[in-house]
Amino acid sequence: MADKHLVNNSETIVNGINQRKLVSKIIATKENVAFVVRVLAFFATLSATLVMALSKEEKSVVLATIGTTPIRANVTAKFQHTPAFVFFVIANAIVSLHNLLVIAVHVMMKTFNFQRVSFLMIAVLDMVNVGLISGGATAAAFMGQLGRKGNSHANWNKICDKVGTFCDHSGAAILASLIALALMTLLTANSIANVRKDKPLRNNVVVAP
Repeated sequence: MADKHLVNNSETIVNGINQRKLVSKIIATKENVAFVVRVLAFFATLSATLVMALSKEEKSVVLATIGTTPIRANVTAKFQHTPAFVFFVIANAIVSLHNLLVIAVHVMMKTFNFQRVSFLMIAVLDMVNVGLISGGATAAAFMGQLGRKGNSHANWNKICDKVGTFCDHSGAAILASLIALALMTLLTANSIANVRKDKPLRNNVVVAP
């Protein structure tokens, strides 16, 4: 009877150990996936920042014709000329820095076994950065559409027919920023879910994704 009781206890202990290993494996997999998504978000925002900041086009355009003599003017297009694009660059640069710091903390904790960071702090910072990048991308997309189509009601002429290369680069930067926005939204949802579900399991201390 005692042997049977001992066997049952041993099986219970083994099952508990296996369950803990399984839970640890699932958590590690989630953290690795979140880390990869954050790296992708970092490169997306960094690309958006650099492409928009370095985009510049100079072109000579004909303003009018007097007789047979064209009156030309040099037109320079760069992001500093549009406040929405300036905000776009700043917002994406801040989000890039945020992701870089979180990635660095993650790597250092893995390497030097530092104290773990609360998911709550990561979730709050992610939410702030989602709002920041959303505002920057929306403002830039509005100005990009205005540059391509103009606004006949306000008598604003389109400019992308004159500085097409600048508009193409700006559009690529906005697309990269929107991709980063989607990735950051996923990261935020993951962090919030971890705050709600993993607190009892991990005593509210986890590796930053």
